[in-house]
Amino acid sequence: MTHEAAARRGLPRTAGLTVGALGVVYGDIGTSPLYAIRESFEGAGHELAVTEANVLGVLSLILWSLVVVITIKYLLFVMRASNDGEGGILALTSLVTPAVRRHRRRTALVLVGLFGTALLYGDGMITPAISVLSAVEGTTVATASFEDYVVPLAIVILIGIFAVQRRGTAAVGRVFGPVMILWFTVLGLLGAVEIAAEPGVWRAVVPTHAVGFFADNGINGVLVLGSVFLVVTGGEALYADMGHFGRAPIVAGWLAVAFPGLLLNYFGQGALLLSTPGAVDNPFYRLAPTWSLYPMVVLATCATIIASQALISGAFSLTMQATQLGYAPRVQIRHTSGEARGQIYVPVVNWVLMVACVGLVVGFRSSTHLAAAYGVAVTMTMVVTTLIFYVVARERFEWSRRAAVALCGTLLAVDLAFFAGNIPKIPHGGWFPLVVAAVVFTMLTTWQTGRRLVGERLRLGQIPLVTYLKELSTDPPLRVPGAAVYLYSVSGMTPPSLIANVRANHVLHERVLVVSVVSDDVPRTDAGSRLRVRELGSGVGRVDVHYGFMESPDLGADLDGIDGLDPEVAHYFLGKEIIVATARPGMAKWRERLFGAMLRNTTSAADYFRLPPTQIVELGARVEL
Repeated sequence: MTHEAAARRGLPRTAGLTVGALGVVYGDIGTSPLYAIRESFEGAGHELAVTEANVLGVLSLILWSLVVVITIKYLLFVMRASNDGEGGILALTSLVTPAVRRHRRRTALVLVGLFGTALLYGDGMITPAISVLSAVEGTTVATASFEDYVVPLAIVILIGIFAVQRRGTAAVGRVFGPVMILWFTVLGLLGAVEIAAEPGVWRAVVPTHAVGFFADNGINGVLVLGSVFLVVTGGEALYADMGHFGRAPIVAGWLAVAFPGLLLNYFGQGALLLSTPGAVDNPFYRLAPTWSLYPMVVLATCATIIASQALISGAFSLTMQATQLGYAPRVQIRHTSGEARGQIYVPVVNWVLMVACVGLVVGFRSSTHLAAAYGVAVTMTMVVTTLIFYVVARERFEWSRRAAVALCGTLLAVDLAFFAGNIPKIPHGGWFPLVVAAVVFTMLTTWQTGRRLVGERLRLGQIPLVTYLKELSTDPPLRVPGAAVYLYSVSGMTPPSLIANVRANHVLHERVLVVSVVSDDVPRTDAGSRLRVRELGSGVGRVDVHYGFMESPDLGADLDGIDGLDPEVAHYFLGKEIIVATARPGMAKWRERLFGAMLRNTTSAADYFRLPPTQIVELGARVEL
């Protein structure tokens, strides 16, 4: 096949992925016009007069925020820092940790990355709630009689959003992609009509209006920046979702569809405010003709459903990465597509997010109140991303210090300015995502430290497998027919379950495999080099099975083909640690108890590794932390 033919063949696939990306990735950014302009003028903690200078200043800030944060920072630079196509803070962190593994900076980078991940979970709870509420509130523009139904209707819609997640991101994207194309088209048309009546609004393209805005408004201008930030809140989710569709379709969707539609709508709202300052109560819906108000509410509701998808699917990806990299307990992960990689569904994350979103709607009751809580977490996440990207640029891209400092210093200054604008939101609800982040961060670090301590305790008195087999040869146990697979996390060492079984039953199967599952710092491993088998003699073999952090283990299938092993009839021996909290050095006692509770509630190793449940033998080991 010629290069030209291959390119022509790839175009339909890229176009399809672009449509799908619009249906998943750009929902959050795409629904910001529902509330961003309104909150910039009437947000909690500040009021801004609807004057020509202020309108042009806010529009200039919005335009250059989209250009600098989304187009330059994420699409042009950060998304190039992919780990074999995967994005998100943990994938970014995994790019730098191998290069600094021997330095203390590795620990600091991991902790920073984990904190950024925890912040995204807090943000992921607010995004669906504020998006759906802001859309449904459009009904109150037509008539106040709908006010009592806004919250119940938002709750019903949110429950429906999470109920369909099990169908997978690909299915959701196919359905919602065309809807988002319609949404961005309508956004652009509504804005263009108003701009045609007030073309002077294009003066806001000149960045001097943004500079003048701060000169005129002082500290109040910084507070407004916290609301302007709402236009770029989907940037981090965009990066986390990169593995679902790839960088090229996401960039194409932004430049061809999303950015033009958003720009026209924001400037259209600004044009409306220049001619009708009283429209500031809901400038988005005031753009629409009266006859189209209810259809717009329906379309906006569909778009906000899609907006929720970006953070939800991003949370799924981050959870899988955290689990495989050893920062989170095993959870049930379902692959929803046999063709597209990265299409996953994590039930426990889905339902926790649903409960949190419904609780937020009930507690805050309006998008204006929720906007006061929105943005704090994601600004901190963006700061973390910039800091880690600096290390990636130096370590992986081999940039000079001057180039890395110039770019990342500029981006960091923008991030910190947005963060400063969001600090006043903390007492008004911004504390919520921070509390969620603190809880998640505590759980992630507790799990990571707990697993390390368990490993250290188990390694005390540990016997190399080769040494143990030599000891057995002096007084060999009875060999019985069949095959046994012993799973142990420490490669080359003797599993405690093997020692316990021989000691208690004085038997050993004719075929024995000691299997260690190794999680690599890459998204996926080559199937041809996944297994590393070493025969030790007398029917005993040592097997290392390598998986990337975006792969779900399937040991039964992967071990199939090894000489002397039939996965359908083999017995699988698993160790089960029973944690006892003590005063020994390691963790605080309350964290040891937390780790024990997490361990008891984790998905069983048999389910996680997809082993036949009727062939499992679990042997417990008491571990004092």
